[in-house]
Amino acid sequence: MTFEPIEIILGNYSQGLLLVADHAMRHLPDGYGRLGLPEHEFDRHIAYDIGVEIVTRHLAAMMNAPAVMARFSRLLIDPNRGEDDPTLIRQLYDGAVISGNYPLASDDRQRRLEHYFRPFRQAVFDEAAACDKACGGACVIISIHSFTPVMAGRSRPWHIGLLWDKDDRVVKPLFAGLDQDANLIVGDNEPYDGALKGDTLHELGTKPGRAHVLIEIRQDLIAHEAGALEWAERLAPLLLDLNRDPDLHTFRQFGSRTD
Repeated sequence: MTFEPIEIILGNYSQGLLLVADHAMRHLPDGYGRLGLPEHEFDRHIAYDIGVEIVTRHLAAMMNAPAVMARFSRLLIDPNRGEDDPTLIRQLYDGAVISGNYPLASDDRQRRLEHYFRPFRQAVFDEAAACDKACGGACVIISIHSFTPVMAGRSRPWHIGLLWDKDDRVVKPLFAGLDQDANLIVGDNEPYDGALKGDTLHELGTKPGRAHVLIEIRQDLIAHEAGALEWAERLAPLLLDLNRDPDLHTFRQFGSRTD
C-alpha cells in the first residue's frame, strides 16, 4: 500500500481560514522500521505533537474550515523546519538517539525531502492559494502544535502559548479572548519564539504577508479526547469571531525578526 504523507480536510474555503498541523501524526513509511528506536519512543513528543490531530479534526469540523495535516513523524523529517535547518532530520532528540538517522546517506536525505517534506509544503501552499482565491483576499493561517509540561527539567506553566513574529493581527484578538478566562495562563511567544526563519509560518504567513498565529497547547491538557474537545470548543468561537475582521484578509508586509 502506498504511504500517504498528507491528509487534507476539506471545508468552506470562502471563509479564508486554513488550519495547519505539521506534527499531527507519528507514522513512518515502509522501509524505515522505527528508525532504530523502541516502539515506546513513538508515544512521546519526539515523534509527534500529542493531541494535535484530535484538536485539529474537532476545530475543522466546528468551523467548517479546511486543514492540512502531515501524517509522517517529525523523526523522519520535520516539515516545520527550513531545508537548511540542522534539526530537519534529528539524530538526537530529548535523550533518544535516532540511529536510523545516523549516518544519513545523501540520497536518503534527498528522498525524504522529495517524497515527504516538499509535498507537504506544496500541499500547504496550494490549500492557502485555494483559500485566498475563494475568499477574494488573503486567508488566515492557524498552525496547531502542542508542548510538553516539562522540558529539560524546567516546568512549563502555560496552558497555551501564542507564537508570532511581527504580525499581531491574529494574536491581539486571540489574547483578548483567552484573557476572559482568569484561570488560563497564556504564553506570549512561550514556550518557544515564533520567529523561526524557514518554518511553515514564515514561508506561509510572514513572507507572503498573510495574517497568522501558531498555537501551542500543553500536551497533558489534550492527550485525551475530552481535553482535546474542550480546547477545540474554547478556540473555535474565538477564531471564527476574529476571522470576521476584513483587515485580516489583506496581504500586509511586516517583515520578520529573523531577517
